[in-house]
Amino acid sequence: MSSGEPDGHNWVWRRLRPRLASFSPAGFDDGNPVLHSTCWPASGVGRELAQSDAQIVHLHWIGRAGLSIEEVGRLPQPLVWTLHDQWAFCGAEHYVRLPPAVDRRFIEGYHRSNRPPHERGPDLNRSTWSRKKRCWRRPIQIVSPSRWLADDARASALMRDWPVRVIPYPIDLALWAPIDQAQARHDLGLPAGVPLILFAALSGTTDLRKGSDLLMEALRHLSRSSTHGSTPPQLVVVGSDGHDASVQFPFPVHFRGLISDNQLLRLHYAAADVMVLPSRQDNLPNTGLEAQACGLPVVGFRVGGLPDIVGDRITGALAEPFDPASLAQAIAWVLADRDRQAQLGQAARDRAVREWDPARIAGLYADLYREVLEAHHADDTAV
Repeated sequence: MSSGEPDGHNWVWRRLRPRLASFSPAGFDDGNPVLHSTCWPASGVGRELAQSDAQIVHLHWIGRAGLSIEEVGRLPQPLVWTLHDQWAFCGAEHYVRLPPAVDRRFIEGYHRSNRPPHERGPDLNRSTWSRKKRCWRRPIQIVSPSRWLADDARASALMRDWPVRVIPYPIDLALWAPIDQAQARHDLGLPAGVPLILFAALSGTTDLRKGSDLLMEALRHLSRSSTHGSTPPQLVVVGSDGHDASVQFPFPVHFRGLISDNQLLRLHYAAADVMVLPSRQDNLPNTGLEAQACGLPVVGFRVGGLPDIVGDRITGALAEPFDPASLAQAIAWVLADRDRQAQLGQAARDRAVREWDPARIAGLYADLYREVLEAHHADDTAV
């Protein structure tokens, strides 16, 4: 792959580049269904940034259409990079394979000798990681929204000597705020007097990373017991329209489809009694932050960024990783006591105000920018 930097303003190139950026070599198969990005070829944006008067460049998700790996390495300004998945320290994959698979290449380095035997075709992950290793010669200040992602970055062969800071996402606390449950159910046409379990995922019931299959098994456990209370719960699914006929739900289910209106989504948080995030992998899902800010208890597995969102038995409950019975018990624990639900919800709102207020997060970034600029100037002076 050439690292030449074409004219990013040429209309032919603008049409061609997305196709090149999504190119995958024939025969490549690493058994991982997540998005893969090579961040090649160059976009032309890197040259514009390098020639700008910006004192610092803050990167987020660059994905397929953003800066190339080579462009990032050539930027002269000090860099801050907020990670939103594992791509920056992995190969081309945005997440390693789902557990129980164990992927250690991001820790050991992507070498010919440690390529998993199930992979086929060109080693796209190794070639992408090797470009990062070659081009990113100076440390970049990494920001992780969750402790889990920060720990993985610190353990990685690529970033283990780089500075890593944990700063969570901010939440609009005026938008994501508690409202009356009875009114929300009335407005949404959802039943009154029934425990409602909310499951929200962009891909609904089809993405294994989001754990909908584990939730279904947990609900089957719940349906076979009486620990959920005297009235059987019902399920509200946001992000799916219910067309997957293969999924059999043990309780009545309300499919709400994809919701892009924040006020409508807020009504769903208000209408529910508990939200379940049964993810196998997740950084710091915004739905969890929003639910907690709306005073809704959250239940999930003790993995990824979920422990950063949920205070166990304080603002919700955490279950043992990937154990549907444990997840069912956590859901039942929340639903079993209305007073407990209210206490959990109030604690969730209080924590959201304390931890995820935009002014606080902006202050943390402002302090970090000052530190990065001071270190950059000190290095220039030393030279």
